[in-house]
Amino acid sequence: MIPPLDPGFRPAALAHRCFDQAVADAGESEPLLLALEREDGRVSRYACKLLPKDHPKAGANVYHAERLLKFLLWQRGAHTVHVAAPKAVQAHLADTYRRGGARHFDYDFLGKWVYRCEFKIRPCALDALPAANEPTIGLGRHLDGCRIGFDLGASDRKVCAVIDGEVVYSEEVVWTPKQMSDPAYHYEEVRKAIMTAAEKLPRVDAIGGSSAGIYVDGQPRIASIFRGVPEKDYEAVRNIFLRIRDEMGVPFTIINDGDVTALAGSMSLEVNGVLGIALGSSEAGGYVDKDGRLTGWLNELAFCPIDYSPGAPLEEWSGDQGVGANYLSQQCVFRLAPAAGITLPEDVSDAERLVSVQKHLEAGHEGAVDIWRTMGAYLGYAVAHYASFYDFGHVLVLGRCTSGSGGNILIEEANRVFTVDFPALADTVNLHLPDEKSRRIGQSIAAASLPALS
Repeated sequence: MIPPLDPGFRPAALAHRCFDQAVADAGESEPLLLALEREDGRVSRYACKLLPKDHPKAGANVYHAERLLKFLLWQRGAHTVHVAAPKAVQAHLADTYRRGGARHFDYDFLGKWVYRCEFKIRPCALDALPAANEPTIGLGRHLDGCRIGFDLGASDRKVCAVIDGEVVYSEEVVWTPKQMSDPAYHYEEVRKAIMTAAEKLPRVDAIGGSSAGIYVDGQPRIASIFRGVPEKDYEAVRNIFLRIRDEMGVPFTIINDGDVTALAGSMSLEVNGVLGIALGSSEAGGYVDKDGRLTGWLNELAFCPIDYSPGAPLEEWSGDQGVGANYLSQQCVFRLAPAAGITLPEDVSDAERLVSVQKHLEAGHEGAVDIWRTMGAYLGYAVAHYASFYDFGHVLVLGRCTSGSGGNILIEEANRVFTVDFPALADTVNLHLPDEKSRRIGQSIAAASLPALS
């Protein structure tokens, strides 16, 4: 099913299907096993088959393995990857994910920023591969007492005050954090949001937060909203939330916005096995497993490849092609607008620019409709690809790009993809849009539920 505004789109889901079929047709195969090691000795394993060495298309093995590893790195996280595979594949991955290599961004980001150690690719024999060690995390679903929940995005920040599960106040404020270099700006804005909600409560028992970025022990290891802060000042950013926690003196938890998206979906739908996808300034992802628990994975779907076209657009931060941020976010809207015959306004915020395109959509502009139809096709093929890496029966789709009629178009087109190319998913996976109010503040309510009261 060809997206109206992107005839060159080559879905990763179909590429993997074709590759797996080629391996099956060959009758023989080579093993590829990956063990991704992250903090506290946690290890995630993944296994698949490659084409045999003498196959005429065996050269595809290295590309397939690299795109697969790229996805797993940003889905699950790792500072060390143990690779049991043919030597050519081992050598290619080690050369690609190194200082100065093609994936230098990933090498630097995961090593220096996320896990604060050197990132390594370690070739190994099959019998030397580390065993899986995947503990899960129980967070959220606590709505007792007087709570504050906040959600920090790249275009807006939301906050709500909750008393025994009932929202008594909510606020959404447009801001521009990516452009701000002073850590004091970020501290003051977050504190202002929290104190505004606190004024509406008789007391504050707990605070929960959701934010774009990677968080470990309440600290942002790296996040797009802090991209304007120079490296020399970044330590002050890492301590922002710990400082506010100490000032407020109550249980305080902040985690990645994608996991809170999934938690919000699990809570509102009253089901488990939920993948949350937020189409906002970028693409955020999160996952609640079949037991209703969080995995501790990164779930940074913005950097996971979903398009294998050689002409796929480059993502501005990572420099990689075909990754989710350019397909399931307002960045996609802006990228497709010229092809849709829409001129974007200048000298306004990205949030205002998105609203201007959404006004065309609500007015029935054919090009604007094609933008959301194209994104809907992207969504369908992306979810089909995600289903190879996650075990879910429900997908919650939310974020600024789903507001108005756009959300329904996204779901309709994604379901068409299932019908055309993935009939099994059409029977087993349900795509959900929250109601309009939940789209706007549902994430901050779920965030409020994160801490348990002492």
